[in-house]
Amino acid sequence: MKEPRKNTDTPVSQVQPAVPASSYSLQAPAQGAPQGLDFNALKEKLENFKKAVVKKYSFTMALSLLPMPAYQMFEEDEGIPKEIADTKPLHMAMIIPEEQFKNIPKIKLEVIKLVKEMKENLWIHIKTPVDLWNYGLDSKYDFLDAVSQSFPIYDKGFLGALRVASIHKTLVLRKFDKYVASYVIGGSLVRGTAGKDSDVDVFVVIDDTDVKRMSRVELLERLRGMIYDYIREATGLAGVKNILNVQVWLLTDFWQRVKDAEPVAFTFIRDGYPLYDRGTFIPWKLLLKMGKIKPSAEAIDMYMKQGEQTEDFVKRRLLDAMVDIYYGIVTPTQALMMLAGEAPPVPKIIAEEVKNVLVEREKLMSEKDLKTLEKAVHLFKQYEYGKLKEFPGTEIDLFLKEGKEYNETLKKLRTELEKRMQEKTADELYDSVFKLLETFFGKKSPQALIEAFEEQMVKKGKIQPRFSRIMKELSSVKAKIKAGKLTPKEVDNVKKDALEMITSLVEYGQRADLVAAEKGMMQVSYNGRKAELVLFGSKNFLIEGKDIKKIENGKLISSTREEFEKALAENKGKLSTKVPADIFTTLQKELGSFELEF
Repeated sequence: MKEPRKNTDTPVSQVQPAVPASSYSLQAPAQGAPQGLDFNALKEKLENFKKAVVKKYSFTMALSLLPMPAYQMFEEDEGIPKEIADTKPLHMAMIIPEEQFKNIPKIKLEVIKLVKEMKENLWIHIKTPVDLWNYGLDSKYDFLDAVSQSFPIYDKGFLGALRVASIHKTLVLRKFDKYVASYVIGGSLVRGTAGKDSDVDVFVVIDDTDVKRMSRVELLERLRGMIYDYIREATGLAGVKNILNVQVWLLTDFWQRVKDAEPVAFTFIRDGYPLYDRGTFIPWKLLLKMGKIKPSAEAIDMYMKQGEQTEDFVKRRLLDAMVDIYYGIVTPTQALMMLAGEAPPVPKIIAEEVKNVLVEREKLMSEKDLKTLEKAVHLFKQYEYGKLKEFPGTEIDLFLKEGKEYNETLKKLRTELEKRMQEKTADELYDSVFKLLETFFGKKSPQALIEAFEEQMVKKGKIQPRFSRIMKELSSVKAKIKAGKLTPKEVDNVKKDALEMITSLVEYGQRADLVAAEKGMMQVSYNGRKAELVLFGSKNFLIEGKDIKKIENGKLISSTREEFEKALAENKGKLSTKVPADIFTTLQKELGSFELEF
């Protein structure tokens, strides 16, 4: 274990430190500041001092003012003469990289000159991170807490990272002091590479050796949850961007990890430094340094087997990579089939379905691309049936390249297919509109149908005038489809207008049929009975309930529903509006006196 270093720091000046700050600008003095201190004047001097130090020593990691309650212990720890302490200097910490430790005497002389120019009573403590971590190894946790609580004048990220860990430690100990065996910091902070945004890695070891009222697992989960809850609070209080990563271990579990030679546990002990320890972590660290912590024979065998299993692991992952490429080919293919108006085919028959639709029907996909799909399906089937045991890395590279090229082709096919489907939609809607017009005006040319629509429907007020414009727009669709100039926006407009036109024409036809039906149907009242007279022109019927009779040769002759429906079909559902005179004669002869109601 490395001995704490002693700095022969020289008395220089005085400034009141603050509690942990959320910004790096110097604010008002903390509680307990020396009487008569001109803080605003000092603030300007410290800014100039900081700029001078950083300019000369750009490697400086941090400059901060230590909290006043910690002055005495720092003075006693470093043996500052009583006559110097009696002048009540303010204490500043200057943190520099470990590789600059040998240059501290030289740096100190230059810093003394800068402090003298400030004309303030200030004592500078020049330390490296190793000096601070040695406080932890010597169980001097108050010193680490004091540095973490110091007011930052300049910080590259070291102080902020230490501060968030220290605050989190304080919150955890305040709540779970009896359960915490060790609170240890590690990672980039102890390696001296932490920046303002670096993660802060800490490890909390929970003592589970005296747990009686709950299981060890329950203890771990309960404490872990609450310890994690403190992360956000600590980060907010510290005012830093560093993410605090906390690992919580049970003491017995961690010791088992050490026995099993788990690398994480060894690294934790080797590189970590305690911010708090109840006599657990420091002995581990010392024993590891002395070579007294050694893995068991079982652990050694287990790690040796990892080497023997490497080839199997790699083969397994290469097979998994092949499956990933397979799905990367099949899934977008299913999407393209859906775009073509088909249900997404299942993987087993997808190659056949794609051949029928995209290769032969749509003539979009080439045989080369189809072979890529067929290869993917074949490989997956072999894998699924357990026949494919391994897939070499060279084959993975080739398959990945083919899959990438295949997907690039699918993107191009999608563009072309979307265009075709849009044109098909527009074409079908166009045909639907003109077929409807043919039911009204007979089979004519599109232009003749448009003219008839205009003259007999629009101008006679049978349909809204705005449909005249829509009809003209629809008439231009065919030419644009043939020229391949129909845009997606125009397709949307055609779809909207055509559906509206179809709805209006259908409603008009239904109204016309209803009027015709009403004109060709009359109610006959006779002898307190009622019947319906249905006129088709050549064939006419009298219907009373289920009794159907046809009027033929001046008589009422029994008929059937089949005969009635056949006559209705022959007249295409349209009834006659003309009543032959002999109808009335026949009715009077057969029924006697009767009345007609229209």
